[in-house]
Amino acid sequence: MAILPPSTLGMLGGGQLGRMFVIAARTMGYDVIVLDPDPHSPAGGVASQHLSRVYDDTNALDYLAQHCAVVTTEFENIPALTLAYLAKSVTVHPSANVLHIAQHRKLEKQFFREQGLDTADFIALENEADLELARNFTFPAILKTATLGYDGKGQVVCQQFDDLGPAFEQVGRKHCVLEQRIDLACEVSVVLGRSTAGDVTCFPIAENSHASGILDVTMVPASISPAQADQAIDAATRIANGLDYCGVLAVEFFISTDDRVLVNEMAPRPHNSGHYTLDACATSQFEQQVRMVCGLPAGSCKLHAPVAMWNLLGDIWPEGGAPDWSAVLEFELAKLHLYGKTEARPGRKMGHINCLGDTLDDAGALLKKIRKILA
Repeated sequence: MAILPPSTLGMLGGGQLGRMFVIAARTMGYDVIVLDPDPHSPAGGVASQHLSRVYDDTNALDYLAQHCAVVTTEFENIPALTLAYLAKSVTVHPSANVLHIAQHRKLEKQFFREQGLDTADFIALENEADLELARNFTFPAILKTATLGYDGKGQVVCQQFDDLGPAFEQVGRKHCVLEQRIDLACEVSVVLGRSTAGDVTCFPIAENSHASGILDVTMVPASISPAQADQAIDAATRIANGLDYCGVLAVEFFISTDDRVLVNEMAPRPHNSGHYTLDACATSQFEQQVRMVCGLPAGSCKLHAPVAMWNLLGDIWPEGGAPDWSAVLEFELAKLHLYGKTEARPGRKMGHINCLGDTLDDAGALLKKIRKILA
């Protein structure tokens, strides 16, 4: 049975993804309770209620279970045990098992392989003795911590085997995966919604470029072949079905220079590369998350206009002030989204701008103009 307004939804996590979920849900008439320990949580500031508690506070979890019709998450590093605890008394999407897989690179890559999907070659390294297993591995390669690595954190490039020991020391001798570095043509992502009934609806594929391991620009539609697009959509759908997923899921892919489509990683939530949907699609990824976890039909994923999304990091904030937004807002097809964060820091995601155009070249040209003003 569908969960309809004015029901109350629960959100674990209070960052910008949670904030945009809350805005979508409240626009649709729902109340939302956010659980996040940060008293200045961006999502908590727009929620119906903000519980400033840690994620394993059983009193707070019991309160959520008592007052919410369904609970969802905004990032994958919520403790899986928290979801398992909640699931005893309230519907939770995604499941604890999904987070258990998504939180660990080895489990994630093994799961992709079990679905019959291609990934970059990799091996798991759990201690110093394991490093010898990589002597015949193909370099260059990237050493990545198995957990808590995102936006380029916990990653070290190894040009040759002799670089591996120092790299292992650099990441704190943590459990890692060593992944072959791919000759990239481009990187793309598929953001999809999957219902409790198993119906899958995909947004247009996004083409992504990164700077220092953090998403910089997303261009839609992606400049890949129809065959590559079909392969990426099929792979993302197989992953969602294999997880028996419910909600919004993002899957990132490497497109190699020899035209292979390789699964990189997944995010069991809305994704930075899906922010273009807020202005360029009939339904945003956040409304779609509401629809999926509430058992509603999927909204249309139709693209209204080509779009270039620029991720705004704290690096462009002048000391003690803010960028000149008036110069940006003079452009009628530039859509500014700020996340309500009180402190700008280098590398911190502070907002994004969606630049629309009649063509992708027009959208990209507008982004270039705005970037020149702000950067």
